Amino acid sequence: MTRPDQPAAAAASDDDLFGSETADYARYRPGLPDAAVRLLATTQHGVPDPVLLDLGTGTGQVPRALLPVLRRLVHIDLVDVNQHMLETALAILGPVRGSCTVNAFSGEAHTFTPTTPGRAPTLITCCRSFHWMSRAEVLNMADRVAAPNAVVAIMGDGSLWTHETDWTAALRELIQTYLGNDRRAGTRGTYAGRGRSYEEDLADSAFSDVAEHRFPVARAWRPEDVLGYLHTTSFARPALFAHRHHQFEAEALRLLQGHARGGVLKEDAEFTVLLARRPGGDA
Repeated sequence: MTRPDQPAAAAASDDDLFGSETADYARYRPGLPDAAVRLLATTQHGVPDPVLLDLGTGTGQVPRALLPVLRRLVHIDLVDVNQHMLETALAILGPVRGSCTVNAFSGEAHTFTPTTPGRAPTLITCCRSFHWMSRAEVLNMADRVAAPNAVVAIMGDGSLWTHETDWTAALRELIQTYLGNDRRAGTRGTYAGRGRSYEEDLADSAFSDVAEHRFPVARAWRPEDVLGYLHTTSFARPALFAHRHHQFEAEALRLLQGHARGGVLKEDAEFTVLLARRPGGDA
């Protein structure tokens, strides 16, 4: 699983990057495919008291999807560098967590330290955020805190920048007319191209027993929703356009409406899940 969204440097997704777009993130970011959620749940079969550690949790998409399926969850640790995201995740999970306890840790993923005794994570997830992290240090941290038979799940599906279809290509070209040909990433950097794969990261870690699962996903976007999604990206967030953002959005909306069929833009994506275990762990 290569990393189509790898930034030039491992700049953290901090409040400067996504703080003001938290509501858009919760509303417009695509969720996890049902099949991927079920796969995650099956990794906890036979685990009497599952504990989830969600790294780069954002607005809590992973635990929100898992709670109705994995009702035996007893504890969740949310980790993110963005305090606004954590506050939103806690608010979203509040009405649905039931008896499951939830802790929030504000900081870089590799610095996480459990604060609840006896709650070693049995499932560690990282969805669409591993590329922002110090990956080797994160996997070392996971080895320190995880239960003996824990599963690490690294997940992602690229972005509308990487998706190849007529309307995404036209949108990408429009963004480039405003921001230049280099793809923006992080708060100041640019995309550096594909680098080391997640599989290589995992092969050099304690969690070197890796199985890859791919799930096709068909999405239908309204033009207005694409604009909301762009607010949540590092390559087209509003601050990059400064005083020209309203002009860009008006032009982008006309472009997207011109490509839409029946008011809909189609995206055929693929959601990849890497399930990693320590060698000799349960399959």
